[in-house]
Amino acid sequence: MLLLAALLGCAHPVYQAGLASWYGKELAGRPTASGEPFRPGLRTAAHPTLPFGTVLVVTRPDTGRHVRVVVNDRGPYAKGRILDLAQAAARRLDMIQAGVARIEVRVVGCRPKYGKCP
Repeated sequence: MLLLAALLGCAHPVYQAGLASWYGKELAGRPTASGEPFRPGLRTAAHPTLPFGTVLVVTRPDTGRHVRVVVNDRGPYAKGRILDLAQAAARRLDMIQAGVARIEVRVVGCRPKYGKCP
């Protein structure tokens, strides 16, 4: 599925399922891979290959909770995870305590401020 995403830019629909983790205030202010400072209060995410600015809907299938995030960083670097979420997004998914949760990811758009959208 990641190969399909890379070939299509952020064309719709791209779907993934797997584990997500989150990162927070310990990295606040440090530059993300897109160049902007990390802000844990924003709904952003790190993905290994999707273009910066890709808008995702992330859902926890066990609870039905979902959040819309924008990819602005690279990661996760922990084996077996497909997405790292900023703290605000993780809070929306009610995964702060657990630290890791099973999720489903769907591409729903992109933000042109990061570059050309397909």
